[in-house]
This record gives sequence, C-alpha cells and structure tokens, in this order.
Amino acid sequence: MYSIITIACLFAAVIPAATLNIIAYPINKGWACSISQYIVKVLAPRVFAILNKYRHFHFFSYNESKKKLPKQFFVIANHQSLLDIPAFMNFFREQDVRFVAKDNLARHIPLVSEMLRAHEHCMIPRKGSPMIAMKRIEDFGKKVLERGQIPILFPEGTRTKDGNVGKFYSAGFRKLNEVLHLPIVACALDGGYQIRDLGRIMYNLKNGCYRVKVLKVFESPKTKEDESKVLEESRLLIQEQVTKWHNYRTDEK
Repeated sequence: MYSIITIACLFAAVIPAATLNIIAYPINKGWACSISQYIVKVLAPRVFAILNKYRHFHFFSYNESKKKLPKQFFVIANHQSLLDIPAFMNFFREQDVRFVAKDNLARHIPLVSEMLRAHEHCMIPRKGSPMIAMKRIEDFGKKVLERGQIPILFPEGTRTKDGNVGKFYSAGFRKLNEVLHLPIVACALDGGYQIRDLGRIMYNLKNGCYRVKVLKVFESPKTKEDESKVLEESRLLIQEQVTKWHNYRTDEK
C-alpha cells in the first residue's frame, strides 16, 4: 500500500512540472528556465521529503561539512545513480549548481532532460571526437565562471554498480581546471547504487538512505602532477568515507 501511495505522491509532484517543461522548452526558453528553477529549488527537496514520509528513506545532508566552503568552487564526486543529480541539488540548495553529464540524459527523461538543457548544463556525447567533448567542457567552464555557478563533475564517468569508487579519469577534470582555476571540493555520496535500476528501486527505497558530505577543499592545482594528486587523494578519501557509511545503519547519521 505504501508503495502505491509513494508512487502516487511522486507522480502528483513531478508530472505537472515535467509536462509543462516538455511543452515550454521548444516554445520559450525563459519559461523553461523558470520551470526548471522550480524543479531544482522546490521539487528536488520535495521528492526526498515524500520518500522519507512514506518509505522512511532518509537524506543525510552533512551541513556542517559545508561551513568553510569558498564563495565559488568546483566539485568532484563519486557517481552512483541518476538520483545523484537531485541529491546534489538538495545538498547545495543555496548554490546554483551545474553538472557535466552524458548527453543521453538530455533526451526522454521526464523532469530531468528539459531542465538540464534549459539551464545549460554540460552535455557530453557518449560517442564522437574527444575534441568536441573538450570544447563543450571549455565553453561550459567559461559560462559557469562568469555566472558564479558551481560546476559538478563525476570523474568516474559512469555509475558504479556496487557503491565502490572506480577510477577517476583526468581529461574532463583537467580541462575544467584549466578554465576555472577554482578551489576543488571533494564530495562523497552514497545510497544511489541500491536504487540505480527500476527493478530494485521500490524494494530498496524502504528504509534506505542517501548521504552527501564535503570531505576536503583543495587549492586549485597548478600543474598536471598537482591535478593527478588531487584526483587520487579525492578518490581515496571518497572510498574511505563510502566504506565507513556501508557499516552504518540506514537510519544512522
């Protein structure tokens, strides 16, 4: 029964905004941007509130870890599911965040696709010339820097299946750092791998949780060697934190 109630509440919250954005995007980008802002600032927190109410699914936002963040910064994090995007929107709700994501997310995903396009997130083609990908990242970096936005990159490039942190790839990170020269913020998240596919989502939502935490702020690396050190230290810190969380109860912060 609670599964049905949860689905009904999620549909009631999400479908109107998703439908309006699908209609608005090709007609008027300004309307689409306004609807997308509502999705980011209102619906993302509301989705987690619904999940908490009816499925006891907790969102643990370690807000004390954000206290010493600079005004503008560049986030790198591990990647577990499509819900990582609304999770970071919820965690950084005071900031205007923008993601580097695969371009297949920009099509045919209700609520998400039009929002990503309307807000000019960086959509990277899965196939094609690496030069095109690097040019899109470069242009994206210039825009977010000028607008005071917070770029978020998942250096793994793909979602983990078991929650463990994979290899961090350096190409996109280096190109963004080359443009931004901002402090690097390493963030860990956990919980998304358990709900990464539709076959497991309703079962694992019950008494599940999502966690997001800032682990360390690095100065902007100046050399390739410094960039490699930041990436590797971030990966190790994130894996260490995720391993600790896997030993926690789902209701334990």
